[in-house]
Amino acid sequence: MVILVATAATGLLLATNFSFVGLYEKLVAAIGDRFAFLGTVAARFRAWRQTRREEARLRKEKKLALQAAQEAAGNAFRASRDLSPADRVAEFMKQPNGSTVANSGAVIRGETEVAPQGSGASTSEPARAAAVGVGMPGATVVESRSGRRSIFPTGGRSAVVDDESDLEEMVRGVSVVRTKAETPAAGKLPFDADRARRLSYTDYGLPPLEFLNEAPPPSEQADAELLSLATRLAEKCKEFNVTGQIKHICPGPVVTTYEFKPDPGVKYSRVVSLVDDLCLALKAESIRIDRMPGKPHVGIEVPNPRRETIYLREVIESRAFRESGSKLTIALGKTIDGLNYVADLAKMPHLLIAGTTGAGKSVGVNALIVSILYRARPDEVKFILIDPKRLELGLYEDIPHLATPIITDPKLAARSLKWAVSEMEKRYKDLAGWGVRNIDGYNTEIMRRNLVQEYDDKGEPWKPLPFIVIIIDELADLMMTSGREVEESITRLAQMARAVGIHLVLATQRPSVDVITGLIKANFPSRISFRVSSKVDSRTIIDTNGAEHLLGRGDMLFLPPGTSRLIRVHGAYIDEMEIGRIVSHIKFQGLPAYDETITQSEEEALGLENSDGEHDELFEEALRICVEMKRASTSVLQRRLRIGYGRAAAILDIMEREGLIGQADGSRPRPVLGRAYEMVAQWDEMGSED
Repeated sequence: MVILVATAATGLLLATNFSFVGLYEKLVAAIGDRFAFLGTVAARFRAWRQTRREEARLRKEKKLALQAAQEAAGNAFRASRDLSPADRVAEFMKQPNGSTVANSGAVIRGETEVAPQGSGASTSEPARAAAVGVGMPGATVVESRSGRRSIFPTGGRSAVVDDESDLEEMVRGVSVVRTKAETPAAGKLPFDADRARRLSYTDYGLPPLEFLNEAPPPSEQADAELLSLATRLAEKCKEFNVTGQIKHICPGPVVTTYEFKPDPGVKYSRVVSLVDDLCLALKAESIRIDRMPGKPHVGIEVPNPRRETIYLREVIESRAFRESGSKLTIALGKTIDGLNYVADLAKMPHLLIAGTTGAGKSVGVNALIVSILYRARPDEVKFILIDPKRLELGLYEDIPHLATPIITDPKLAARSLKWAVSEMEKRYKDLAGWGVRNIDGYNTEIMRRNLVQEYDDKGEPWKPLPFIVIIIDELADLMMTSGREVEESITRLAQMARAVGIHLVLATQRPSVDVITGLIKANFPSRISFRVSSKVDSRTIIDTNGAEHLLGRGDMLFLPPGTSRLIRVHGAYIDEMEIGRIVSHIKFQGLPAYDETITQSEEEALGLENSDGEHDELFEEALRICVEMKRASTSVLQRRLRIGYGRAAAILDIMEREGLIGQADGSRPRPVLGRAYEMVAQWDEMGSED
């Protein structure tokens, strides 16, 4: 029985087992066919992980190799610092095999190779040749027809610097661009040949150029020294991770400009922030960094170890000065590239000059005056020189160009400025009567009428209007004594005097906001800043930083009219001996014709010093206006009576002297006192009785 049961159970289990095995096999086959991709995920992940590990290992090995090469290059450069500049540049520019370029005596001129006599083979690269006279084996000099000399390093890599060295790339292909010296223009200065046509001063002769000192031959800095400095500059930039390339080296008379092109991603502010570190590295007194207009480069201006002096004769002999048609052409000096730079005061039309003691401000003012003396005669330009310090402008005493003796009293200076305002108003009336717009049109019309003999009512020829140049050597002294009056007169002249030929030149050694007020600065678009002591002073005069980094001794930043772009100019130098010779020549030809009304007070000008104030025909009407308005103001009298500033101010001064109005309190209107009301009442009673 038991055996039968066991046999039956075994058979049942065997049948069931066979059924489940088949079912399991079918199920596994169906799942495998449907989800076969799941089995490859793990295999693909393992292959990707192995690839990433291999790439990371290769990058690490490459980075270690590059760091080792850079460290070796840095050690080699530090070891070469004790070498001379020529040896250092020669070592840096050496070819890998130590050989030099074939045909080492050839020089390329105008893209055409010119080999010296006796040379054999020519170089295979017509755009390159070996350096001549530079003392740098492996360097190439290219000279174009315009006189530009370019020096190119040759070879693929240095003996000590790897081909991938960033430092070598920063100075690869740098060129030294030298500005060709300008040949002095021939012939006499303008306006000297047609003297017979003038109405006066027919025998006047302009000062000859022999009175000015001749400039010595310029001394150029060696190309090897310039390239060595460029290498040190690139090395210092690389230390602070400011990468780029030095494209050109432009030597000048005072500074050398290194044109640096930053790499993509390097901000301009990062380059500017290196100015102090570059001063330490290059042992320079001061370095200025600025953008270069029209180029994607940053100009790094480094002072030359041997500074040249810019002589005024160089600029006056230049073609730019001689070809200028204005009588108010100013010889400023030379740009950083060595080009002569002149400006026209008539187009500025006013000039504001600032700089600390010893920066060259006084020499710049002297160069300005002498430049005009070399262009104009006394009947063409008149000077009003205001010198509160009594030191700077005394050299020009009694020259016929002066409209009044040199003014040293601040009160007389304020009077002269008021006279200039009244003269401006008078000239505007004359221009309106003749139907012309400016002084040039007025003088042209005068010449036309005199040629056709259309004379004035007295039968005399018309006299042309001269330009009037007012020069204030120290504005701070005037602002301390007569600030309100001086500021008001200067503002009115700066706003309106351009068309009638009156121009202002203000100079100060204290460019603070209490001297150069916002009202004055707004009306002086042309400014010159010599070296100042701080960034605050620089922003006060030229609205930006940079003047504190100048070198002094005539180094200036010039802001031309109509632009916000500063131009760095090295001012022309003139000494007292040269000025003395010029002044003696001018004084020998005539005496000055002074206008005494320039420094007279309003009462003296009207002849009222001994009067009770009632001789002026408008006095009664002016007093009635003051009583009606309950205040006394020159602007009110000018507007209501249609008179000039000088006459209105004179009437108010007489009223104050007679006790009719109170004293002046800055720019506030004067109070009207009770005696004025009584006087007006008496006039009314007398009129009613009549």
